[in-house]
Amino acid sequence: MSHIVVVGAGLAGVRTVQALRREGSGASVTLVGDELHPPYDRPPLSKDLLLGKSEPDDVRLLDDAGLAGLEAQLRLGVSATALDTDRRVVTLSSGEALRYDELVIATGARARQLPHGESGTPAGLHVLRSLEDAMALRDAFAEGPRVAVIGGGVIGCEVASSASMLGLPVVIIDSLPVLMQRVVGDVVAERVAALHRGAGVELRLGATVAGVDTEGGRVRGVRLATGEVVPADVVVVGIGAVPNVEWLEGSGLTLDDGVVSDEFLAAVGVDGVHVVGDVARWHHLGYGEAVRAEHWTAATEHATAVAKTLTGTPTSVAEIPYAWTDQHGRRFQIAGHVRPGDEVVFVVDEAGPPVKFLALVGSGGEQHAAVSIGAAPLFVKERMKMRRGEATWPPEAR
Repeated sequence: MSHIVVVGAGLAGVRTVQALRREGSGASVTLVGDELHPPYDRPPLSKDLLLGKSEPDDVRLLDDAGLAGLEAQLRLGVSATALDTDRRVVTLSSGEALRYDELVIATGARARQLPHGESGTPAGLHVLRSLEDAMALRDAFAEGPRVAVIGGGVIGCEVASSASMLGLPVVIIDSLPVLMQRVVGDVVAERVAALHRGAGVELRLGATVAGVDTEGGRVRGVRLATGEVVPADVVVVGIGAVPNVEWLEGSGLTLDDGVVSDEFLAAVGVDGVHVVGDVARWHHLGYGEAVRAEHWTAATEHATAVAKTLTGTPTSVAEIPYAWTDQHGRRFQIAGHVRPGDEVVFVVDEAGPPVKFLALVGSGGEQHAAVSIGAAPLFVKERMKMRRGEATWPPEAR
């Protein structure tokens, strides 16, 4: 019987084990996770968990029966520290050496931190990536603080939305001129900004952060490059994520903002290693280039493809990216990839309230993306067209 080791017990890792069993694999499986908690889902951390609408048990990926159904040996609370691809051995922080026939790397990413010197992390400075992060931030929010969010990407906007819905004064600070620019582009990003302003969130865009001001070991505000200090009792840093690849240095794997892999998510340059989830930088056949996607759907697609490959049906991943985000009670849906210089056509555009729109994005005779708030049925049709290769540009040509 072969032995498959899956390192990483988040969504991608758990879904990989589930998919292996679904595909009929009888292999012995060991699932390694560095958190003591049973595997949990991350999207609710910045929304329902912060809002007090759910508790830690509610965000578990599997209940006890589901965990047992994996038929896997669980190694929780330990991390992988080294990989020997010649001997096919993963070394754990416990000192245990796990031999494998096939290895699946699902170690994800961690929140990017601001440097804060030798004095350590001041009270009131938070990131949001883990369950512990979310619970600590929820406790902080319960004290009614002034909140500053550094970073206007998806996670920053979600945290600001939750703080605002709790009635807290909140400001988003970002060096870019609009919110979520890298995800939805300049034009649609203006709609994101309007949504936040309408909910009472202060936006300080085009502002460079110089650091976090502290007093008595606590944050007291965010210091801008101009010298101005934006007052805050709680500062949340949402400036992106860093793939967890340090333990793979010297292993022979190619590391470049993730683990580089081919269209089948097989790590390049070695045998017997596949990569799934946020840590994977794989060759996307549809785009003809290496991509890394920190999306829930990408993790599940990776898991299914790798399980099929490991059970005898080589399967590539070239799906149109899909993501969603809930902010101020509204759901954004995004399919595809917005590129610099793209044009935007609003097929549906209702000022509201509530705001409702469907924006199609493209250029050069190709549709690249669709973005929607409140127009889910039409969005689903557009997404299906894109997946089937039937979307044309410009939209008037349809």
